[in-house]
Amino acid sequence: MIAELVAEIGPLWHERHQIALASRPRRRAVGAGARHKLVFVERLLATWVHLRHGATHDVLTCWFGVDRSTITRAIGEVRPLLATRGCTIAPGMRLRTLLEVIDYLGAEGRIGIIGGTEVRVRRPAVGRKDREKFISGKNKQNAVKSMVVTDADGRLLFCSPAEPGSCADITHARKLGLVKLLADGPAVEILADAGYQGLGAQTGGRVMTPPHRKFKKNPPEWYEEMHERRRNAHSSCRIRVEHGIGHLKNWRSLARHHGRREHMSDIIQAVAGLLSHQQVATASGTRM
Repeated sequence: MIAELVAEIGPLWHERHQIALASRPRRRAVGAGARHKLVFVERLLATWVHLRHGATHDVLTCWFGVDRSTITRAIGEVRPLLATRGCTIAPGMRLRTLLEVIDYLGAEGRIGIIGGTEVRVRRPAVGRKDREKFISGKNKQNAVKSMVVTDADGRLLFCSPAEPGSCADITHARKLGLVKLLADGPAVEILADAGYQGLGAQTGGRVMTPPHRKFKKNPPEWYEEMHERRRNAHSSCRIRVEHGIGHLKNWRSLARHHGRREHMSDIIQAVAGLLSHQQVATASGTRM
């Protein structure tokens, strides 16, 4: 997989590097000056280890024998390129936007499953106007959240950019344009949890959430049994997205406390792209 990433991302990184050099006045000839202490393969490997195992920049500095600033700059250059790759669903086929996901589900006749996940971040400094917007009402901690989309088999199809933890799941889905895409796009069924209740009415029933309880007091025994059976059936189908989120959280960069909130969108989408590619390669028997 490293060889595939080098062939895919290497030219993009080189192009960006050349654009950065050309955008500033030079006193040296093109090609002159100090050489990189880290070649691109090492930069990619350092970024991979940082995302997968949570190795700090200080540890990577010792491994690669360079300055800490070199590791920081390398990860900062490679991580955004990994975030733009999208989620791999088949060899040579990727989904990068929610529109592409809806079109794919409609063309294949598949059911989509959506769910939200949160990653803890450091609390903003005292005095910032947006200090409270990162507090999650669910977990009562400072976090950012992302919406994950999988199919009925649990394959990752999409991972959205991060939003502050105070943003409700249904509000996040509306910001991403899910309502409009389902209303104007192909007939696609989406399974969701109770955090998305209300989208069903806005999308003509295409978003299916757990059934409401009609009898709040003294329900008949037959209704209680039927209601529990329907909820269990919905939960059994929707659990696939939780499995997908669990695989994401196995990557150490999404399982620990973060301080740089502005980098979380790139981190989440980069991990989703790498994980989906790994899952497809494993399913097809390709050696990683």
